[in-house]
Amino acid sequence: MKLKPIVKAILLAHLAAGSFATHTAIAQSAEQVSPQVEEKGPNNGRLLKEQDLTVELAIFEDGMPPEFRVFATTNGLPIAPEDIDINVKLTRLGDGIDDINFYAENDYLRGDMEIYEPHSFAVTVTAKYNGKTYQWDYDNFEGRTLINSLIADKMQIITENVEPQQFNETLAVFGTMTLAPNAVTHVSARFAGEVKELHVKLGQKVKKGQLLMTIESNESLQPYTLYAPIDGQVTKQNVTLGQQANAQTLLTISDTSKLVAELSVFPLDVQKVQVGAKVLLNITGLDAPIVTYITDSLFELNSDQAKVFRAEVDNRQGRLNAGQFFKAEIELDSYQVPMAVKADGLQSFRDFTVVYAKIGEQYEVRMLELGRKAGPWVEVLSGIPLGTEYVALNSYLIKADIEKSGASHDH
Repeated sequence: MKLKPIVKAILLAHLAAGSFATHTAIAQSAEQVSPQVEEKGPNNGRLLKEQDLTVELAIFEDGMPPEFRVFATTNGLPIAPEDIDINVKLTRLGDGIDDINFYAENDYLRGDMEIYEPHSFAVTVTAKYNGKTYQWDYDNFEGRTLINSLIADKMQIITENVEPQQFNETLAVFGTMTLAPNAVTHVSARFAGEVKELHVKLGQKVKKGQLLMTIESNESLQPYTLYAPIDGQVTKQNVTLGQQANAQTLLTISDTSKLVAELSVFPLDVQKVQVGAKVLLNITGLDAPIVTYITDSLFELNSDQAKVFRAEVDNRQGRLNAGQFFKAEIELDSYQVPMAVKADGLQSFRDFTVVYAKIGEQYEVRMLELGRKAGPWVEVLSGIPLGTEYVALNSYLIKADIEKSGASHDH
């Protein structure tokens, strides 16, 4: 018994764990069937023969959407296309039946509908000629595999459904926290004198009106007091007890309850960013991003030749500090798309980008036309119906299984 490589590896793991009896049925269901040998005709189509009738069913797609063409002969002589009636039914995995009729054109019969991808179906060909009916059935599968659900679980094949999604296009940037404008107040002496008492210290939080220090005037020798003009934190202390207070700044008090996130946006992206845009700030040490909005921008470029956009940040809990670096995502646009799939589920197949649709325990390629991307999602314009279950994670395992089985594109 020949097993697909991935299936074989998982079964060996079960054998090592002593669980062969439980999974014997799985091994049998994974057995690989040898591909049917087919005979090709002069138009590179499949030859179907019965008695003296030969029908060549070819897919034609030279500069046009794929379609069937039929060339018929009897005893080696061409049959006029108007003298034979052909019908082809394509039974697709999970997508119903394509019923194709034919009409005469030149020296062949031409199918009346496009053969859309994937070209994977069970084929039934019915021919009526000279009062007789002929029928052929065969499988033409590509990009398809069968994996038992227990094995798929072991392989961690995760599926989701094709659904509408809210897209949030974002721009990743870096930035720095700064104090808000007018958040800093410098405290100086009203009269020159000696500092007699200091009632606060560097780093201490103060309230507006709180006593800061007592100074003895050099001229009157009378003490006077200084009080905090705002709520905030003592961020600089330039004086000590006994020191002369003249015109210098004695204390600096900064209101740290509100900070400003300065976001550096490089010239290529500047036109994408608008005032009012939503911003997610990712701060090291915080469990969740901080949500804020751009309020304005600076006129001058920074040292990296980037334009600086600013967003206010609530810091009443004191979790952030001026000078702190961060990563951020600026929301550029937000909209709903009718269909989307996870980007992690995308794979390449021939010249297409695909996902693997799951129908029961079978998986098959679905060729996609893709649109916009946002975060983990990619918009789907066509190629798969809404609601289809598809492989969203570990789809590379399905691809490997199909490639090992040698499924080919039959034209």
